[in-house]
Amino acid sequence: MADKDFYEILGVQRNASEDEIKKAYRKQAMKYHPDRNKDDKTAERKFKEAAAAYEVLKDSEKRSAYDQYGHDAFKQGGMGGAQGFGDFAGGFSDIFEEFFGGGFGGQSSRRRGPQRGSDLRYNMSVSLFEAFTGKKPQIRIPTYVGCDACAATGSADKSGPSTCSTCGGAGKVRSQQGFFSIERPCPTCGGEGSSIKNPCLKCSGTGNIKKQKTISVTIPAGVDTGTRIRIAGEGEPGERGAGNGDLYIFVEVQKDKLFEREEENLFCEIPISITTAILGGEIEVPTIEGKKARLNIPAGTQSETQFRLRGKGMSILRQSRRGDMYVQANVEIPVNLNSKQKDILREFENEGGSIKIKSYLPLCAANHVVQSACIKACGQVNLFSATFFFAHSK
Repeated sequence: MADKDFYEILGVQRNASEDEIKKAYRKQAMKYHPDRNKDDKTAERKFKEAAAAYEVLKDSEKRSAYDQYGHDAFKQGGMGGAQGFGDFAGGFSDIFEEFFGGGFGGQSSRRRGPQRGSDLRYNMSVSLFEAFTGKKPQIRIPTYVGCDACAATGSADKSGPSTCSTCGGAGKVRSQQGFFSIERPCPTCGGEGSSIKNPCLKCSGTGNIKKQKTISVTIPAGVDTGTRIRIAGEGEPGERGAGNGDLYIFVEVQKDKLFEREEENLFCEIPISITTAILGGEIEVPTIEGKKARLNIPAGTQSETQFRLRGKGMSILRQSRRGDMYVQANVEIPVNLNSKQKDILREFENEGGSIKIKSYLPLCAANHVVQSACIKACGQVNLFSATFFFAHSK
């Protein structure tokens, strides 16, 4: 037998609004409710059909899937990707409570017990070095802790909550409204089934007081901006002895003056003299751990050449290995040459030599384009200076 169309069951058009669908379901639920139609199998079937139709059509995603694929969207392996609904009997009470505020017949609504504590968030800023090494700081957080006056029971005599006399501990009360038997949360205990007869004066019966708390946290090596660290049970305490929430540390890694980070790798720029670039040599470069590493510069190295130092990068979270460090060599152009140094450079050029330089500045101080003509015009190339530009000779 073919499945009935959900829109037809509720008696609405396919373009019906959410409000129209809700009103149509309410009308069907009132008409075919089991409490109003004792031992009527037809009414029971129609009530279930209306509940099934409303369960799908009230949800925009489920409705879209139904409009596209029909009932196949909710069958095993259906195109819509939604889970099948099967027997809707278990969901009738929740749907009915949406309109009438309680369960029906012999079904009961859930009892509300003491609630678990809220989770807390703490934003922590660390340096790049601390992200590399890890750290174990102590932090202070505003939170609620168990009241010491009542031993977190909420009761002045530490006896804790007593069974509610209104609902007998059920957390709900039932009333008759015409054909319907309606269940609602107990107004005395708020649906908890118990209440404090003699509340603690210090915590007003909640069992918790506000306080600053100091805890030690571990920031592991290799964290990056956006890393989230969960510390179980260090959030706010629950109501009257219920479980604590959790503390979440959100990490932000500060920018470093020397190193730039890309995931587990580090990048830095190191100046080298023009003689080292031409003749080659060995230099020392700083590393993230604070030590020096030796780097061989081959003869003829051009400015902006990049070298790789394996295993000298960042720590990797929850791993024993490290990333790499990439060093960019920037050739420095000397300034303030003396006469002898100028003569050496002119002799070098006359012998057919050339100096190929990638400058960071497109113009020298005399607005010459950086090239060999500028060297001739300015005559200011100092082999021993650390400043990277051409100065005009006065």
